[in-house]
Amino acid sequence: MKRWNIMLTGFGTVGQQVAKLLEQRRERYRNLYQADVRLVGVVRSSSGLYDENGIDSRKWEDYAQAIQAVDPSWDSLDFMKSVQADVLIEAGPSMKDGGPGLTFIRYALKNAIHAIAISKGALVVDYAGLADLAKKQGVELKISGATAAALPTIDLLRYNLAGCEVKRVEGIFTGTTNFVLTKMMDEGLTCTEAVQLAQKMGIAEPDPSYDIDGWDTASKLTILANAAFDAQCKLSDIDRTSIREVTPTQIEAWKQQKKIPKLIGTIQKDAQGSLSVAVELLALDAMHPFAAVSGTTKAIRVETDVMGDLLVVGGKSDPVAAAAAALKDLEHIISK
Repeated sequence: MKRWNIMLTGFGTVGQQVAKLLEQRRERYRNLYQADVRLVGVVRSSSGLYDENGIDSRKWEDYAQAIQAVDPSWDSLDFMKSVQADVLIEAGPSMKDGGPGLTFIRYALKNAIHAIAISKGALVVDYAGLADLAKKQGVELKISGATAAALPTIDLLRYNLAGCEVKRVEGIFTGTTNFVLTKMMDEGLTCTEAVQLAQKMGIAEPDPSYDIDGWDTASKLTILANAAFDAQCKLSDIDRTSIREVTPTQIEAWKQQKKIPKLIGTIQKDAQGSLSVAVELLALDAMHPFAAVSGTTKAIRVETDVMGDLLVVGGKSDPVAAAAAALKDLEHIISK
């Protein structure tokens, strides 16, 4: 039976769900893949936890609850170097400059450690460079958790539609924004009120601008364009719309017109093969397939040359779903 040592960077809500699912699925991995999967290292911004034999769940649960004191001498990369890992799962916060996640993933790939990204920052900044490094080192760079998590996007484009020419991708990629627009239409809430409700329910972050202003959708589109279409797309290249300024007057006008507003991310390929990428607030007809996609539900629609059009709707938008998407990637790695 092959031993697989897992290192986890970032131990917030999503990281803790990864640890919990790893524990719950240990027997599954042993029975299906003859794989002895163990979480051996956890790396946080101010401390780390390591056990070469696997971290007991009670130990990481206590560690998760412990107050993290700031230690100016702490070096997370030095700690990573002491962890003998086969797979890195990067679950830290997404930062526009890549942040520590970019350093962690680069280190892993350079040292022939498979990498699974949940946070988006590193992939937005340098997906091409990271993918090239993984290829040179003969390891995997997996990104399901960073590209709409439970909603299948990158696997749909790269594997399920292999051999096809994908002409257009459009989707509702951010559950928080869809929730806000749904509440505004169905219950007459203002944008501010809907965001506050989402925050109370744990759907929106304390600072909701990343979702509400379209950055989350734009980041996912950047990664998908570069990973699935071999584009050289930059986040700054994407036209982006915010829903922040949607007014009750606009909502009432859409109701009168029987239109339904959705924040849609689109990748369009023209006849010459060039890509255009955009995030737009669109008022859709009631017959549009996205019109009935409400709440935190996400969706993707793909137009192809020989397989026709495909529509996938659903997938939870919560930390458990993000963790599960990452562990789907892990199963793809350990099953080979």
